[in-house]
Amino acid sequence: MSCYLITGGAGFFGTILKQYLLDKGNECVSIDLEPDTFTHKNFTAYQGDINDKELMEKIFSTHKIEAIFHCAALLAHVKKDLKRLWHANVDGTQSVYDFALRYGIKKIVFISSNCLWAKNFDTEVTEEETPNPVEIYGKSKLEGEKILLSQPDKINSIIFRSPTIMDEGRLGLLGILFEFIDEGRKLPMVGDGTNRYQFIYAKDLARACELALDANYSEVFNIGADNVKSFNEVYEYVIKKSGSKSRLFHFPKLPMIWAMKICFWLGISPLGPYQYKMIASNFIFDTQKIKQKLGFKPTLTNEEMLLRAYEFYHKNKDEILHRKNVSAHNSVAKMGVIKILKWFM
Repeated sequence: MSCYLITGGAGFFGTILKQYLLDKGNECVSIDLEPDTFTHKNFTAYQGDINDKELMEKIFSTHKIEAIFHCAALLAHVKKDLKRLWHANVDGTQSVYDFALRYGIKKIVFISSNCLWAKNFDTEVTEEETPNPVEIYGKSKLEGEKILLSQPDKINSIIFRSPTIMDEGRLGLLGILFEFIDEGRKLPMVGDGTNRYQFIYAKDLARACELALDANYSEVFNIGADNVKSFNEVYEYVIKKSGSKSRLFHFPKLPMIWAMKICFWLGISPLGPYQYKMIASNFIFDTQKIKQKLGFKPTLTNEEMLLRAYEFYHKNKDEILHRKNVSAHNSVAKMGVIKILKWFM
């Protein structure tokens, strides 16, 4: 039985990953700022900070950890204290890396992000594209990558640059979209809706994490779904399959982006710089390398993932709206100024 440490194990993806690994007969240890009520005979949860050296020492000295899945991260649109975000995401990654070095752990799998860029791409983005993040979350992920790749002769780090992770239970900003669909309101679209933006199915990402364990090298991989359709097609699929009375309503692109910028700087919008730059843009990763080197293959398309996530919201809405002390992806983001827009849709 192998023992794996999952940072951020109480979060949206951390929860899916630990269940996946436990189902494979492994032992999992989690550390998370939020409480973790998950129970399993081969699972141990610690509530705390990965920058807490005393707690980290206890975890590493108590458990014979063979590999680390580093999923923990604070989000910019949730945490207003940007110094705290940098400390958690960058200093925290350094802490994880230092303990791995000290205890001779040879494998770290890191969940990075497509937030390393925030511009429209007319072609698929390869791993060779130079990152250029525009906000602190993307910058912190890039710095984390640099830390983990700093000594490839000592630790094999596999980095997955991931788009939005999707599955049943995924909420956050998507929870706002689901509320519009659930109430049959018009869906506000920025631009003509022909842009394409890639997702990744959470269980596919978990499978990729498992495949990474056999890679005896350090590498950066893009990951994402295949056959990415336009937002118009994806949303229409969910509306039709769910029986919602919603329909798409398109706003002019440039005026809406300027309005979102102003609302963000006034502190009345949940959409940060990355979101308002990318909401009407194209972004799709080229995933040939991960397919060739790790044998990875995605199983669900964007529209299938989004429908699953919406149906979960619809069935569990009352419980979801009363959640407390959960990660940002496990709760619905506050609408802010979008609530005013909702009244007219």
